[in-house]
Amino acid sequence: MSKLTIVGLGEVLWDVFPTHKQLGGAPANFAYISSLLGEEGVVASRIGDDELGAEVESRLKSLGLDTSHLQRCTMHPTGTVKVQLGSDGQPRFEITKSVAWDFIEWTPELKALAARADAVCFGSLAQREPASRATIQQFLRATRQGSVRVFDVNLRQAFYSPDVLEASAKSATILKLNHEEVPLVMRALHAPELAERGAAEWMCERFGLKLVCITRGGAGSMLVSPSGHHEHAGYLVKVADTVGAGDAFTATMVHHYLRGSDLATMNDAANRMGAWVASKSGATPPIEEAEIAKLRARGQ
Repeated sequence: MSKLTIVGLGEVLWDVFPTHKQLGGAPANFAYISSLLGEEGVVASRIGDDELGAEVESRLKSLGLDTSHLQRCTMHPTGTVKVQLGSDGQPRFEITKSVAWDFIEWTPELKALAARADAVCFGSLAQREPASRATIQQFLRATRQGSVRVFDVNLRQAFYSPDVLEASAKSATILKLNHEEVPLVMRALHAPELAERGAAEWMCERFGLKLVCITRGGAGSMLVSPSGHHEHAGYLVKVADTVGAGDAFTATMVHHYLRGSDLATMNDAANRMGAWVASKSGATPPIEEAEIAKLRARGQ
């Protein structure tokens, strides 16, 4: 199968740790892992006209990603997030407000990208401000009928609302969230109180979704489609940090979904990739060709 165009749409930023900084933002992480799997990974976002912005662009290029849809903003700075890691490797985030990715503009270039995208991943965080929210929704409407639209719920601080969750789910082909987000999303949508599988089935039916994914950290994941479900126990690894592991899971799941893999194959490969990233430091570890080749082959 030929190389597909896979877009990460939304926030791109620097994760600032106590001792260093790393490129971050779910869309960038998603696009990077997609590129490792052999796709054309594209980051569509907005950075400040500042030193941190220049470093973002340079880093993305060094990772082999298309940066032609990285807008420059003279009014707002490049996004940053303060990250503290707990003893369990789980990150705690403090996200800077009113930054460049809050003001992504709808342009002819973005419209053209939407028209050729085979898949696009977007989240709730990048829709916290009206400007980027409107652009993201326009992008989704501009995708062609066969394009896969992945709503990767990422509830951060108070940067989400029931309206954003509802509109995003309605626009999506696939919805992905973690087990801690399930009850929060269900309450926000005024849904019945259900266990995870029941909640996923409810969301599938309510929004006409092709797939709902619930991740459980190191304990694996559940995939639910209109015709069935599959659970995976996950893979035990020595965790360096979990930053980006969920995005790696999503990218691998989408890679297999686009190639018609069954739920078991999707779930296994996605868990393997998530575990591999969790065993490394940072969300964009250097490629290990032998490992990636095995994960890529599962989709063929």
